[in-house]
Amino acid sequence: MKHALKLLAAFLAIGGIQAAQAAPMEFTATLSGANESPANASPGTGFADVFFDPLDNSLRIMVTFSGLTSGDTASHIHCCTPGVQAGTAGVATITPTFTGFPGGVTSGLYDHTFDLTNANAYNPAFVTANGGLGGAEAALIGGMLTGESYLNIHTTNFPSGEIRGFLVYVPEPVTLSVFGAGLVGAAFLRRRGRRKV
Repeated sequence: MKHALKLLAAFLAIGGIQAAQAAPMEFTATLSGANESPANASPGTGFADVFFDPLDNSLRIMVTFSGLTSGDTASHIHCCTPGVQAGTAGVATITPTFTGFPGGVTSGLYDHTFDLTNANAYNPAFVTANGGLGGAEAALIGGMLTGESYLNIHTTNFPSGEIRGFLVYVPEPVTLSVFGAGLVGAAFLRRRGRRKV
């Protein structure tokens, strides 16, 4: 099953990169305490909208959050979990927190674009573990495409993370139409193959 999901992610990535000439690839995450590992009862909520532009190797991160039980102390993207939308992983992006992220608050807005060819966008340990900047970028985007990366916000009351959400790829309509055409073609070939037998 995991292999099939990775193949699907690769197909979507190819279609997404072709469509990216018109627009970057979009990923979203809904952040909550229930999504943390282990889950908690935080009333905090948040939403992340992340855009990867393969043409200029940039990652735009936009986050809104509110209702945290104490001031935030860190925020970042983790990658890559051992399972799809499950488990935990080390920090992939800059530590301890995104550049310019509002600190010590229980609610806020954030919008920043990172240059993924710059080492300052990453946790140095993630770059080392992936053999350099190119490997780090490939691992991060691959983890985002396969549902093995998440964004979370840490607070004083929840130092290991108060709210988090796995990043989910949002295919563009062009990608969906190509994918749909592929499914129709596969179904046609499968049906045709059965008739010959």
